[in-house]
Amino acid sequence: MLCDGRIVCGCADPLAKRVLGDAKTASIEHIWNGSTLNALRRDMNAAGSKFCGDCALKRPLEPGEVPVVQALDAGRHPSRMFIECTAACNISCYQACCALETGITRTRQAGMLDFELFRKVIDEVGPTLSRIDFFNYGEAFLHKRAVEMCEYIKSQFPHVYLYTSTNGLALSEEQARRLVHSGIDEVTFSIDGARAESYVQYRQRNKFDVATRNLRAMAAEKRDSGRDLPHINWRYILFKWNDSDEEMELARQLALEMGVDRLCWEITDHPEDAFSRRFLRGTPAVESIRVETWDDSNIGNAIPGATPRAQIEIECETSPDVWHPAEQLTTSAGESFVIRARVHNLSTRLFPADATYSRRFVRLGAQLADQSGALVNRDFSRAGLPHIVAPGGAAQFWVRLPSPPVPGRYTLKFDLVSEGIDWFERCGSPTTTVPLVVG
Repeated sequence: MLCDGRIVCGCADPLAKRVLGDAKTASIEHIWNGSTLNALRRDMNAAGSKFCGDCALKRPLEPGEVPVVQALDAGRHPSRMFIECTAACNISCYQACCALETGITRTRQAGMLDFELFRKVIDEVGPTLSRIDFFNYGEAFLHKRAVEMCEYIKSQFPHVYLYTSTNGLALSEEQARRLVHSGIDEVTFSIDGARAESYVQYRQRNKFDVATRNLRAMAAEKRDSGRDLPHINWRYILFKWNDSDEEMELARQLALEMGVDRLCWEITDHPEDAFSRRFLRGTPAVESIRVETWDDSNIGNAIPGATPRAQIEIECETSPDVWHPAEQLTTSAGESFVIRARVHNLSTRLFPADATYSRRFVRLGAQLADQSGALVNRDFSRAGLPHIVAPGGAAQFWVRLPSPPVPGRYTLKFDLVSEGIDWFERCGSPTTTVPLVVG
């Protein structure tokens, strides 16, 4: 939803060229199931639509590729929604489509999202939404009631995963601390540099000290209040003027010192005269930081030692109360069996055994594969950790696993998972595989 109430497909429409409807005059349900969107769905099933125009998300089909056909019945409401408070911004990013010089604000019929319209839309779609991205174009927290909007979403619909991204300048320290207590799940600060002189080359008219002050204040408030929310990211776009080993190391140390949860690099190919030549896609340099990049996984981290890493040992009972490393597990179809697991934390961040918001706590996952290793069921079984596992620490616990219903030879792959976020294997953590024979 744009700040004037019009509904567009998504964030790839900065100038509002592809409008689906208007929340000021129609319900979201009416727009979601209206003629424009239904026609778009039919066209997409047929491999394309003129409605999409120059959308940057379009991908031509490969020769011989068949379009994926989706069900036309999309339910009453979407499950995810972007909320744009304003298209205005307090800075001008170098050659960005949302810089004020592009005239993006003139493509909106209102400068700021009306609070009552916001509340009407949230009241309608909140029960069925799983996620709200509280940003689009512009700086969301230029809206004087932006923090209040976050509080409203989480007070009325606490099940909704609420995420926002900010340059950090429009917040006061008081607002940054207040946002921590709003219930918001995740906040990303976009700060592209570890020194003011490099930072302002892209984030023009910005103030490095203000952005980092508010990031520091939010991290401190979270720590001092003993909260496990929000998850605080520092996203750092790599350009030719901020991609040296020296400056990246300085960012790592600043992130560690400030207490943010995650520092990630972003690889870009624009602006043409500014993107990092050192970290070109597909090069060894990119591979050296791959798990630390924003798009690689949801848990990779550039803060030293903070990328989750574990060693998993699986044992079976060879005789009463005698356990040995499991070279093979044997069971009968339809019966359960018990293993002993030992998890070692090889990273510098603790593994939480639970969380107040049912995400980002760590569990042991058993993935079922066939004899060749082809995945059969990624979510075959889960087991909770018995306690928080501190950096360098370990936990030992017994796990009862189900047996596959069909006899045969299988493989169990054990990995840790940050629930609702990602598997540890995605960022290079080793897994443990054990053959399973089901009689």
